[in-house]
Amino acid sequence: QVQLVESGGGLVQAGGSLRLSCAPSGWIININAMNWYRQAPGKQRELVAGMAIGGGIRYADSVKGRFTISRDNAKNTLYLQMNSLKPEDTAVYYCNIDMRHGADYWGQGTQVTVSS
Repeated sequence: QVQLVESGGGLVQAGGSLRLSCAPSGWIININAMNWYRQAPGKQRELVAGMAIGGGIRYADSVKGRFTISRDNAKNTLYLQMNSLKPEDTAVYYCNIDMRHGADYWGQGTQVTVSS
């Protein structure tokens, strides 16, 4: 069973930066999109950034201009560069692979805490 391994979360002051990484433990085919979600305490999980295999990229309005999603094909790794972090960005961040067929893959989640 392929797993998504996330890293890069932590505690940072407001205005700081973090980079999240997500690497599958094996090869995955028939991918529709690769995404980052987040879930803050007491809130629903929300899409932060998504990258369609066909090339389209989208961001939540709240992170546009501050976050960048990217993929290193050689390393088979998905990234989320987060700049100008705000306290409201505090959440558990999840890597997601949206499949064309079958169930999606989810990472274990990594905590991001932004102090004011």
